[in-house]
Order: sequence, then structure tokens, then C-alpha cells
Amino acid sequence: MSGAKWLLDTNVVIGLLKKQPFAIALAEAQHLELSQAAVSQITRMELLGFPDLAREEEAAILEFLQNCQVLFVDEAVEQETIRLRRTNQFKLPDAIIAATAQVHQLILLTLDQRLEKLTAQI
Repeated sequence: MSGAKWLLDTNVVIGLLKKQPFAIALAEAQHLELSQAAVSQITRMELLGFPDLAREEEAAILEFLQNCQVLFVDEAVEQETIRLRRTNQFKLPDAIIAATAQVHQLILLTLDQRLEKLTAQI
């Protein structure tokens, strides 16, 4: 995968879009550059599938996503997801996102302390 360094979890993207201080602090601490960031196909679905999403919010999400790479669930991600679900207590979307980071050897940026703790153990 060319040029990507980070995989952004859904909560990080939402935090950045809403200019939440803790999300901005995480991005700054990592020296995040969107040109080197990716999101999982799952994150894209979660962001755009939010009920009652306003047009302005959708436009902001789409603009943000245009600056990132979107990584799709392929067989390698599927197999790693299965392994993570069998050996840890991951919810399926979290397992897919963690597996995507693992397979593509990316740093997972998340605000989910449980997911961060579980992925640190992998």
C-alpha cells in the first residue's frame, strides 16, 4: 500500500470533523498527514450510514474521505478478522478495522480505549 502510515478509526474521523480537542491532540501527537492516512471500508460505511445525516455533514465526510485512502475488506483482512474474533473479544466492526491495520501494517489511531488496549496486545 503506497504512502499510508495510519489507519483512522471511525471515532477519530468524527472527532476531527467535529474539531474535538482530544482527537486533534491525538492527530497532532502523531503528526498526522491525511495524505498518509487511510480508513477502512467499514469506517466509510459507519460514517455515511449514520441515521439522520445532514447534507452538510455528508459533504464534510466525503471531503475528508477524499483526502484519505479507503482500504477494502479483502481475503487477507477477512482471515485476520476471523483470527481476531476467535482469540479476542472484538466486536465485528472493531475486528475488521484492527485486522485492516494489521494486514496493511498501519498505525491504528482510535479514541476507543478498549480497542486501543486490545490492539496493543496483538
